[in-house]
Amino acid sequence: MRLISAAALYCLAAPGSTFAQTAANPPLAAASAATTAQLAPVVVTATRTEARAFDVPASIDRIDGDAVRNGRAQVNISESLGGVPGLLARDRQNYAQDVQISVRGFGARSTFGIRGVRLYVDGIPATLPDGQGQITNVDLGSVGRIEVLRGPFSALYGNSSGGVIQVFTEEGSGAPRLTFGAAGGSNGMLRYSAQASGSSGDNGALGYVVGASHFRTGGYRDQSAAERNLGNAKLTLRPEGDSKLTLIANSLALPQAQDPLGLSRLQFDANPRGVDASAITFDTRKSVNQTQGGVVYEKRIDTANAIQLSGYLGHRGTQQYQAIPIATQNNPLHPGGVIVLGRDYKGLDARWTFKTQLLDAPLTLVSGVAYDTLDEHRQGFRNFIGATPGVQGALRRDENNSVSAFDQYLQAAWQLTPQWSVNAGVRHSSVHFDSKDAFITGANPDDSGSARYGATLPVIGVMFALSDQLHFYATAGRGFETPTLNELAYRSGGGTGLNFGLQSSKSTSVELGLKARPTGWGEFTAAVFQTGTEDEIVTQTNQFGRATFQNAGATRRTGVELGWSASFYQHLRAQLAATALDATYRDSFNTCAATPCTALTQVTIPGGNRIPGIARGSLFAALNWSPPTGVRGGLEARYLTGVPVNDINNDAAPRYAVLSANLGYVVNAGPWELGGFVRGDNLFDRKYAGSVIVNDGNGRYFEPAPGRTWLAGASATLKF
Repeated sequence: MRLISAAALYCLAAPGSTFAQTAANPPLAAASAATTAQLAPVVVTATRTEARAFDVPASIDRIDGDAVRNGRAQVNISESLGGVPGLLARDRQNYAQDVQISVRGFGARSTFGIRGVRLYVDGIPATLPDGQGQITNVDLGSVGRIEVLRGPFSALYGNSSGGVIQVFTEEGSGAPRLTFGAAGGSNGMLRYSAQASGSSGDNGALGYVVGASHFRTGGYRDQSAAERNLGNAKLTLRPEGDSKLTLIANSLALPQAQDPLGLSRLQFDANPRGVDASAITFDTRKSVNQTQGGVVYEKRIDTANAIQLSGYLGHRGTQQYQAIPIATQNNPLHPGGVIVLGRDYKGLDARWTFKTQLLDAPLTLVSGVAYDTLDEHRQGFRNFIGATPGVQGALRRDENNSVSAFDQYLQAAWQLTPQWSVNAGVRHSSVHFDSKDAFITGANPDDSGSARYGATLPVIGVMFALSDQLHFYATAGRGFETPTLNELAYRSGGGTGLNFGLQSSKSTSVELGLKARPTGWGEFTAAVFQTGTEDEIVTQTNQFGRATFQNAGATRRTGVELGWSASFYQHLRAQLAATALDATYRDSFNTCAATPCTALTQVTIPGGNRIPGIARGSLFAALNWSPPTGVRGGLEARYLTGVPVNDINNDAAPRYAVLSANLGYVVNAGPWELGGFVRGDNLFDRKYAGSVIVNDGNGRYFEPAPGRTWLAGASATLKF
């Protein structure tokens, strides 16, 4: 059964779960004894009100930590998200660019990292204030649960929230434990990890989870080797029974991740394991180092009032070598083929929760403010010295950029009657970009400038409980999406400086849904939705590692999501997720077939064309046997329709269907718990594109997925 924290359910801007405990069921949430057992554990917010996804007018899914780990590599979060309707998570087999995640089509155009989808880890944003995020710093071995929110309520998380993914790591409890794990498989893949967890003090007043992991791979394709080190720590302190302090710290080291780039159609058909010659010539690659920390303080003042305060800060350094021809860089305005970024970011969030009665019906009010900042030092260098490519050469760009976001939000949850409930909220977001150019020469002018974006985002949802087993809901809301710093970074005409002519997009979303729990048949969810967007941000050019963007006209995303999960015979679980999505441009617009963008290189995209990077349909089915000890195993099948790769719609990644299987065993031997598994992916060795690079100007759209691969792993836990 899916559970969700009220922070996610009510779409609060500063999500985070607190004070987990067993609580009484809310009105109309009572069920049979068997069903009630399935609903544990209970997640309680500072309001101390139990909340379940089943009782809230929104599309919400939860993945438990065991499902993230059992029989999986535990390398990419995309491994565990296939069963969420409306969400497409793609493993690019390219650790220089991260995974691709889109929710109802939002985020599909991202050439690297995750954008258009808000990310949080233990209530701390993993999305920067400009809307660009990454989630590679999460140690999947310590994940307690993952929550995914889709639809109109996502807008209450602010800028660029086409959906929301929240990762909650486990909290230390009970006697001390040490866990060791290792896994290895095809293409030189190796991962090993260690973790210590437990609690101490009176009633477990201090809980701790500390872990580290190492991963490396030779890569499925040429020029795709990578190495990654993670360190994570989480401390929870309960100085009083009505307060909680959580301290979080993590580090990420990606010493080097080779970038195999995309392949053209001819290259993909001829040799999916190969790379374009330019990747070898320029030794395309990326290195990343990141450290960050956060704190969350929660306190229940009395039965009606509670507060939550959170803050975080971090630093991320990146160096990326691109495949840009030397001749192209001879232009005095060109910023070079090596990008060096130093980013410092921080933020604060404060919220107040108040419980009262309105017309003799329970009412919960939440108000708060959030402030986030990002300071970026961006440099560009030539990727050659003399005739030697693939090395850092002369400085060609030097600027200091900053982004600040200041948001205010108010939200209400009102149980009007035992059958009717209303959730509503409004958030005002203001995002400010500023750039100060420090590379000014005779041929390269001062490109300093600034831009400000803002929007007020209302959302309302109504739910009707026909019975304890059948709920209907309707939701509507507004959202907006600003360009990221990376989307502002280059101008289409080949000029220098940020592209401050790019505007934010605005969207209006509506959703109708039902949630049913037929006796003995698990839980079924269905949602019909439509999102209309104005001034959609689209790719204008994407060539030689440089992407520029522009505003198109209106777009529309219309779709249906179906989800079903059920448990049989105690340990047998079946799951099904299906999505149908029609995403099209409503207006015609001009785009460019080459860089720099001129009137001679423009192409008209007619209204009615499909938005690239978005599949019309997807299907996921799984069957898993997961007892606490003994034999475990499962089957997973995935199907995806063809995906257009460009706005012109003259090429597409082919549809595919793949099958995966895993088999394992868990045994207790005194203080030890020992486990092992084997896994096979793409068992029928299908050839397909795991992801696409939208609108690549070189025609290298396709990122091939591996053929048949094998994985074996083992773990050992010592309980003191």
